[in-house]
Amino acid sequence: MKDILNMTFIIALLSASIRLSVPILFAALGGMYSERSGVVNIGLEGIMLVGAFAGVVGSYFTGSYWIGALVAIVSGIFISAIFALITVKIKINQIVSGVAINLLAVGLTSFFYRALFGITTVPITVKAFEPINIPILSNIPIIGEIFFKQTVLVYIAFLLVPISYYIFYKTSVGLSIRTVGEHPMAADTVGIPVNKVRTICVLVSGALAGLGGCFLSLGQFNMFVDNMVSGRGFIAVAAVIFGKWNPKGVLMASLIFGIADALQIRIQMSGLNIPYQFLLMFPYLLTVVAVTGIVGRTTSPNALGRPYEK
Repeated sequence: MKDILNMTFIIALLSASIRLSVPILFAALGGMYSERSGVVNIGLEGIMLVGAFAGVVGSYFTGSYWIGALVAIVSGIFISAIFALITVKIKINQIVSGVAINLLAVGLTSFFYRALFGITTVPITVKAFEPINIPILSNIPIIGEIFFKQTVLVYIAFLLVPISYYIFYKTSVGLSIRTVGEHPMAADTVGIPVNKVRTICVLVSGALAGLGGCFLSLGQFNMFVDNMVSGRGFIAVAAVIFGKWNPKGVLMASLIFGIADALQIRIQMSGLNIPYQFLLMFPYLLTVVAVTGIVGRTTSPNALGRPYEK
């Protein structure tokens, strides 16, 4: 217990929490764009998995993790384009379509990984993002260790929060997105192309979710393994609800889930006599609590999940 309470443990815990929250934050911000426009993107899990795989493939064949990240973004956009076609254009049920995307991603990544690299007992390792020490700021006691010795994708993820807030609440683009998600008929009446806005928002969600998956394979690890997303896409969906479809709320929710994940890992390492199965389920238990509304009442966009017929 003393090990858990010492400063070194706390600094390591908070630093790990920042890292572990980033893939959830990327995907949750993407999910927020999609849901604000009225489309439920349950397929975030699958898009993240495809992004994780594509990032490794791009990095492996080019030797550049930046190209790997770009390939992950493009792959996320491609998968989300399929999802947008099915849900926005053809108007198939969004939940069913999202589940189909998740199943498709599991099969595709597993098949192409073995097709490209063969059946190996040891995962293929690639060049990955390394932590960057921000000059001056990284030397600040405690705070520098926690916040300013992270990879560049961490800084990008947190920078996207104020950018998204500005877009949603300070620009006409954000107003159009929110109007489409709340009152699509009114938006159509004033000339806003409802289905076009929804399609673009779904593509944005795919790009961010693909980058979130890329962070797992090129930011936390330097490899790809089957189903490595391990439910983080679903946690991202919960983070959108928990954060009440607001960028600041989504950030706080992602950090809470990141802390929960980091805490269960650190407690296992500390040697406390707690069954590891209980610790592993802790972040997912928190997800269930979030989506049931126990943490507080949430009001979703009025037209969420409903296809628009002109």
